[in-house]
Parts: sequence; C-alpha cells; structure tokens
Amino acid sequence: MTDSPATRPILVPVDFSPHSEAALAFAAELADYRRGALLILHVVHDPFSMPGYYGRALKKKQLHRIEDGAAEMFDEFVAAVRARHPDLATLQTAETLLVKGLPSTRILEVAERQAAPQIVMGSKGLTGLRHLLIGSVAERVVHRAKTPVTIVKSPRTRTP
Repeated sequence: MTDSPATRPILVPVDFSPHSEAALAFAAELADYRRGALLILHVVHDPFSMPGYYGRALKKKQLHRIEDGAAEMFDEFVAAVRARHPDLATLQTAETLLVKGLPSTRILEVAERQAAPQIVMGSKGLTGLRHLLIGSVAERVVHRAKTPVTIVKSPRTRTP
C-alpha cells in the first residue's frame, strides 16, 4: 500500500505572529477539504538572533531554559488559534512539534522526514533594506524546499 499525499501531514511552521495564525487557519481549511492531517511546528531558534523573542514567557515564570519558554508560548498560541477557529476540525486534532535549531534548516528537515506534501507558512513580506539585513525564513524555505510551499499573509487591518 502506498502512502498518498492526503495521508501525510501538511507542515505549518509558526512563529506566533498574526501571519502564522493566518497560515495555520488556511492550512487547516485545506487539510479539512483534503481530509488530511496537519503538523504544527515551532523551531526554537538561537536567542542571539532575536533577543527577547521568548522574553514574555521567561519573565512570567522565571524559567531558565529557553526551550521551556518557547514550549509555553507554543502551547498558548496553538490553544488560542484553536479557540478562535473551532469549526476547523483538523486544527483541533493537529499534532505539534517543537525542535531547536536554525528555522529554515529545521523546517526543511522536518518536511523531508515527515514526507510533507506541502509546507504552509506565514510571511511578513519585508522588502528593501530590512529584508536584506534580517533575511527571510520563508524565502529560504521556498528556495530550498523539495515540496510545494504556500506563503500566507495575514489580512491587514486598517487604522483610521
């Protein structure tokens, strides 16, 4: 019996941003339609690359390990997204995975290991100098992935 793309999970890397939530909701709709599965991934990255990223969770409980803060934030993010989208059945039962490393590298490794038929991820869509200085995880994944990658942006809210 061969493994079909519908039985393998769509990989959804998240960074707790509104763009990640939009990507997760999109992927859940797609998985519901395909009767497939989701794997929600967060890569705990080097704190020196983004100082303070996990600071909220670390300060709240005086945790000493960055992984503990990341795991708490990951759990809270997934629970909040599930609560906001109770109609997305696949989202409610999606598996989660927390790994350490460089985000783009680890995303690609997990996609290959899981034989993910697709990667769906959010992107801020930075341009110009900020993009050159910061780089883009999504861009690196798109260029190196062996599987289709869908980039989702959160809807912009207008300020009066």
